[in-house]
Formats: sequence, C-alpha cells, structure tokens
Amino acid sequence: MTVLPVAWALGLAWMAGLSIPAGALVSSNVVLRNACLRMKLDSFVSYFGGGALLAAIALVLIPRGIEHTSVLSVGLAFGTGGLVFWQFSAWAKRTQNSVSQFMGMLLDFFPEAILLGVLAASGSNMVYLLAGLIALQNMPEGFSAYHEMRENMSSRSCLLMIFLAVSMVGPLAAWLGFVWFSSSEFMLAMILLFCSGGILYLIFEDIAPRAHSESNSFPAVGAICGFLLGLVGTMLIH
Repeated sequence: MTVLPVAWALGLAWMAGLSIPAGALVSSNVVLRNACLRMKLDSFVSYFGGGALLAAIALVLIPRGIEHTSVLSVGLAFGTGGLVFWQFSAWAKRTQNSVSQFMGMLLDFFPEAILLGVLAASGSNMVYLLAGLIALQNMPEGFSAYHEMRENMSSRSCLLMIFLAVSMVGPLAAWLGFVWFSSSEFMLAMILLFCSGGILYLIFEDIAPRAHSESNSFPAVGAICGFLLGLVGTMLIH
C-alpha cells in the first residue's frame, strides 16, 4: 500500500475537525437554537454525542489499546484517565465551569485523529472513511459543547474562535500519529486507554445526567443513534 503524503493526512484531519465549529455555529444561531429547544433536540443531540463517545471507547479506542499492552498497563492508563478527569470535573464544579461536553469532545477527537495519522502512514484507504466518521461525530458534539459553554461565556465570537482553534487539534494529532505513534504501538495504546477512562467518567458524571429530560423520554434515543453510528462506522472500517 502507498503511504499517503503527510500533508494530505493533516488536511483530512483538519476537515474532520472543522465540523466542530460548524456544529457550534448551528448552536449559536438563535432561530435554529430555539427550534431545537422547542423540539427537545438539544437533549437528543447531547445524548447522541454521549452515545458516539461510548461507541468510540467500546469499538475503537479500547480494542486498539489492548492489542499491544499488558493487563497492568491497561489498568494503569485507563484508571489514570478516569481519575484525572474525576479531579478535573470536581475542579470545574468548584469554579462553576461547564466544560464536560467540550472535554469529552477533545478526548474523542484527539486519539481518533492520531489513529487517522497512523492509518495514513500505513497507506490504508480506510483513512478516508475514518475522517468522515470523525466529522459526523464532531458536529453534534460541537453543537452540545457550545450550548454548555455559552451559559458561562457571554461572547459568541470568542467562543466560535475557540471552537475554530480546536479544529487544529486534528492536524496536530494526525501529525503525531503519522510521524511518531505509527512506530510506537505501546505509546499509542496508552494514549487511547487514558482517553477512554476520561471519556467514560465524563459520560456518566456529566454528559448523560445533564441531557436527561423528565418531561420527555425521547431524547435518550439519541444515545442509541450515536452508538449505532459508531457501530456501523467501525464495521465499515474493518
């Protein structure tokens, strides 16, 4: 298989990352936002993002992470990720910062973009499908994260610039995957497992409870849809 040029891999990762500010832009539109609130779509999208994150853990991050690691390494990396984000979440609550969706989005995007770089270095054509799936996951996560952070930050333009800057995490992570992690399976595995522990904590501590609506049980179907996206995507990749 022909190795893709590194610039091409970085471009794919950036395009996948641009769906984050795209989701935030939709969330920032008053008309669209109010329509979503009336239809309880904000809760649905939050659950969708949580389901997609859970799919990323169960179907991509952990299976790839345990391939080249020992039981001790798995426990250390996964447990450390959960503990670190437990403390991060506790700090966020003390300082009244609502960033759980945002951090969950980053913890999902960063390792998947690393994997994209690894696939590009191996010459696998699956890199294109993975880029598309990352983009599909990022948009609802960007939508939910913007709404969450908008409550504590008044400047719409500042928030949108933050989300636009976050899209550059993709090329950075893809470059690391292409240049470094493609030859270090152990380090890649430890990163994937660390992020898995952090994501799992955020899903059960912050994302799912905040999305819950006592007046409507339908939004929780979003979690099924999000996980199904990850399931189908993983089957297509493999």
